[in-house]
Amino acid sequence: MVKRVYNFSPGPAMLPLPALEEAQRDLLALPGLGMSVLEISHRSPTFKAIIEAAEANLRQLLKIPDDYAVLFMQGGARLQFGMIPMNFLRKSGRPASYIVTGSWSKLAVSEAQTQGQVHIAWDGKATNYDRVPANQELNIDPNSVYVYFCSNETIAGVQFPTEPETGGLPLVCDASSELLSRPVDLPRYGILYACAQKNLGPAGVTVVIIRKDFLDMCPDDLPSMLNYKRFAEEKSLLNTPPVFAVYMVKLVTDWLIREFGNLDKVKQFNEEKAQLIYDVIDRCQGFYTVHAAPGSRSAMNIAFRLPNGDLEKEFLKQAESRGLYNLQGHRSVGGCRASIYNAMPREGVVALRDFMLEFYEANRSKVG
Repeated sequence: MVKRVYNFSPGPAMLPLPALEEAQRDLLALPGLGMSVLEISHRSPTFKAIIEAAEANLRQLLKIPDDYAVLFMQGGARLQFGMIPMNFLRKSGRPASYIVTGSWSKLAVSEAQTQGQVHIAWDGKATNYDRVPANQELNIDPNSVYVYFCSNETIAGVQFPTEPETGGLPLVCDASSELLSRPVDLPRYGILYACAQKNLGPAGVTVVIIRKDFLDMCPDDLPSMLNYKRFAEEKSLLNTPPVFAVYMVKLVTDWLIREFGNLDKVKQFNEEKAQLIYDVIDRCQGFYTVHAAPGSRSAMNIAFRLPNGDLEKEFLKQAESRGLYNLQGHRSVGGCRASIYNAMPREGVVALRDFMLEFYEANRSKVG
């Protein structure tokens, strides 16, 4: 087998090795079935058991109450940007409040504005989206049907340390790059969703956790594929779901339960990993600079820069020679970024930390 590298990609991202090995072992034929998971019917008892086990694992890890439905959908976060306002804003006669902390929440606003009135409760543009707001900075319309936020902005590495206060209004959250990385106070949410290719599994499936009374608000004049109520009624089988991606969500959540047991331990693991990198950055006297302000630094995506573009290119080149891959920043902002999701082992983060220290010592004299 080709030696695996440490993959710091923001998504599709690294998957847990035990989950990959289990999928590899059973890829040609699931035990006792004689056919691959890639070949089974989504209406078969075998897949019914897989999707029910994936949901049960999610409910266990996230402590999802019975009054929430768990849906396995397609289309990624971008489809959710439009579906949420189509279902809950369009005919409500009320505004929705949006907290804008970076690229993904900005995109969500632009989609919502096609469906109804959007009230901007806070916008971090003035400081180039380097932090999340304090609760006292929020200007939430009290008549809002929901309050929308992105809990972790992958591009800039900005993360909410806790949920924003909404005065009792339901939260709607894009948790794509952090779901299952820490506990969630779920009763505060109307909808919590995540595309899978960060912490949940491979690209192709999106998990939507939705309060059941929200389903009663879905209008009847939407196409069935854009109606949450219809998806919930059909238990995510309105059309053929991404069978293999759902199977991988089951394997990944199996691994989380075996390895950690609960999300409190996952949170501790991720925070310890992130601190290894932030400590190096803070020690290197400005050679590395973090985009996110203290108090808003992400434990999932660490976006940073070096003194100039030439050093960044050399840094990325040498990193790959060490087996540290996909550390380039997002194409819209450049720089560097280390995505250290659940599946990134501590050893990978230590290897990156050690390389960053060595690169600093070798190159600090080249900058003033």
